[in-house]
Amino acid sequence: MDLIDLVVTVCALAAPANCEEKHLEFQWSGSLQQCANAAPPYIAQWIGDHPKWSAVRWRCEYPHPPDRTEAIPRVRAA
Repeated sequence: MDLIDLVVTVCALAAPANCEEKHLEFQWSGSLQQCANAAPPYIAQWIGDHPKWSAVRWRCEYPHPPDRTEAIPRVRAA
């Protein structure tokens, strides 16, 4: 089993134009498509814990490593 990132776009019920992405990581052994098809129970659980939000779309992707561009010093050519 590998980690998978379920990316859920949620919008505030009080302000439907106020949307953001939430990343839910969990163990998964299937494909990205299978993850997306199996996602509704996980999304329902998240919405149950956050009732002021509504899920409008979702996708699964493999987690990305942290962006390290800030940590690498830049060297200027002379």
